[in-house]
Amino acid sequence: MNDLQTRLGHAFADERLLKHALLHRSFAAEGPSGDDNERMEFLGDAVLQLVITDHLYTAFPNLSEGTMAKVRAACVNRDELAHLALSLDLGSNLALGRGEEASGGRKKASILADAMEAVIAAVYLDGGIEVAKAVILKLWGPLVDARAAEPGKRDYKTRLQEELAARGLRPRYRVTESGPDHAKTFEAQLEVDGKPAGTGEGKSKKEAEQAAAAEALDSF
Repeated sequence: MNDLQTRLGHAFADERLLKHALLHRSFAAEGPSGDDNERMEFLGDAVLQLVITDHLYTAFPNLSEGTMAKVRAACVNRDELAHLALSLDLGSNLALGRGEEASGGRKKASILADAMEAVIAAVYLDGGIEVAKAVILKLWGPLVDARAAEPGKRDYKTRLQEELAARGLRPRYRVTESGPDHAKTFEAQLEVDGKPAGTGEGKSKKEAEQAAAAEALDSF
């Protein structure tokens, strides 16, 4: 817990809040109290959206409403939440049930993303909005600023998703990995409406999916 607080950049006055944020529902289902972090996820999402929106509004006065919405969506999503959770080693601190533990829940993007939101809520409840803002901008600031400076550049996944949404369609990515741990290669297969739409490779899952989305955009 102390290492996690150091990585977050916030020392909790009430560490129970942080512990609560790390209680997955699978663990709660096996315990006597039944407490989990789902309410905190809801609050954390709202705090995160507010802080990122306020930062975009204040720091980038020339961005339109639509562009701000796209930048925010590109920065605040499951992939980015999970990526930041991994960088904080949040997974090793999660309280999981036996089933999730056995199935690799500490590395699941959905679990990590939800826990990241809950941790943001814990910071907010412990220190207030200004403390939460400082932590959020420490973690998200560089990404938000880069996306806002060049909105849409290389953000092929968001652009493709918007294009498909207008047609009532959704993309589906299947990612495989190969190679040794220190030099893994990822390959993404993209399907739209059950049909192959693009492939891509990269040194990370995100990079491979971006490449697949870029290929698919050429055909839409």
